[in-house]
Amino acid sequence: MRTVDGRVAGRRGQATRQKLLDCLSEMLSSSPYRDVKVIDVARKAGTSPATFYQYFPDVEGAVLEIAEQMATEGAALTELLEGRSWAGKAGWQTAQELVDGFLEFWRKNDAILRVVDLGAAEGDKRFYKLRMKILNSVNNSLADAVAELQAKGRVDKDVNPAAVAGSLVAMLAAVASHQKGFTSWGVKQAELKPNLALLVHLGVTGRKPTK
Repeated sequence: MRTVDGRVAGRRGQATRQKLLDCLSEMLSSSPYRDVKVIDVARKAGTSPATFYQYFPDVEGAVLEIAEQMATEGAALTELLEGRSWAGKAGWQTAQELVDGFLEFWRKNDAILRVVDLGAAEGDKRFYKLRMKILNSVNNSLADAVAELQAKGRVDKDVNPAAVAGSLVAMLAAVASHQKGFTSWGVKQAELKPNLALLVHLGVTGRKPTK
């Protein structure tokens, strides 16, 4: 762990650095990204702007650090699909657990994901790569699952596994980022999950689930 000028940060320095990141994360939960200033983050962490600049070039640099950590955690989403079956009742279970894990990850990281989405939408390649790192953890596994079912003759040969997987992951991400908005449509959280899982199961297998 090094400072901006290349010096190795000691234990206290690493603790200060992490505290600044934690305070920034907290502030992103309640303030628009562009309103967060270095002086406010430093004050919340009980330190000075000069100390902040020892560890990060600016707020964006610190945000990218948080986003990197979050994307690394997001890569673990692939575990929701590793070695899982899409046949019969097991397939319905797989779809439900994927939806549950995906929505939970988005809820937990809602604030930083909003910033990542904003940066990616504005064409910032750094944020775009982080967003794709998270989505690829599920996309690649879903594409493999569809291709496997296709090889066994359970999915139509005209289906493009990558296109199906990409469409499902884009849907999951859109729904996950809009979770609070569903209440205005009269949809409860408890109702959202099984219906989303139904769409995922249909998308992967081409069939209604066996419950």
